[in-house]
Amino acid sequence: MKPLPTLRQLRFLVAVVDKCHFGHAADVCHVTQSTLSAGIQELEALLGVQLLERTKRSVMPTPLGLDIAARAAKLLKGTEDMVDIAQAARAPMSGKLRLGVIPTIGPFLLPKALPSLRSMFPLLQIYLREDQTERLLDRLEAGELDAALLALPYDIGGYDSMDIGEDRFWGVFPPGHRLSGTALRPRDIAVENLLLLEEGHCLRDQALAACSLEGAQRNAAFQGTSLYTLVQMVANGLGMTLVPQLALDAGILRGLDLATAPLEGSNACRRLGLIWRRTSGRTETFQRLGKALREIQAAPRAA
Repeated sequence: MKPLPTLRQLRFLVAVVDKCHFGHAADVCHVTQSTLSAGIQELEALLGVQLLERTKRSVMPTPLGLDIAARAAKLLKGTEDMVDIAQAARAPMSGKLRLGVIPTIGPFLLPKALPSLRSMFPLLQIYLREDQTERLLDRLEAGELDAALLALPYDIGGYDSMDIGEDRFWGVFPPGHRLSGTALRPRDIAVENLLLLEEGHCLRDQALAACSLEGAQRNAAFQGTSLYTLVQMVANGLGMTLVPQLALDAGILRGLDLATAPLEGSNACRRLGLIWRRTSGRTETFQRLGKALREIQAAPRAA
């Protein structure tokens, strides 16, 4: 039988290729730099090829090293899925769960949800990663996340998903605005100075598309990095914005003298969804987590 690389050696290689730095890779693998270097040298000797180009100041993978590292990453993810399947069979709501969440959901749903989830699933350890949708999907594909809490519609490809609930959009503007006290229509907003999140936030496109506002005026000079920034900009008289119900319920306007009005139309909303890899062995875990999040989201928020 031919000698085979160990998972430890493959993990070392993947870490170095990812970080392009022995010290940083060693930290990720929780070993000393000398241990990591020796492990990769053993792997190169075993395979009979050079995987890394080393200088005194840098390290970079060879073309073959890149190819083998990509294959190694898939193997490592497969072994992690195997462990997950076994753990899920024993106790689906236990162990670590790495959950991604976008910035327009996390700060507003999780303070309400996490205490309830800890009470419902005391053996489940949820580790959070907040980022924009595209980067969360990349991390999910790479196996760095187990699941992600996103806003839909969004092209999630071949992932499995579970609907968590509806999140309607509201208009937010200064008090005394001409639209105060009315149900908003797309043609009303089309002539307004509409403040939006900067490019890369899915809420930007969802709000415009769901409310048929593609032709609305957009203030290119003032784009917010967060919903908190947007409402502060509105409070300073720079225009109006669109905010999801989830953020309003969480008190994003608390302490600000601002008016709100609901958007008309059955499509004037986004959907909250939990997604995960179809190859994951923790489907029961995610389905039970999604059901719990749906119940939490639907429950009235305490005053």
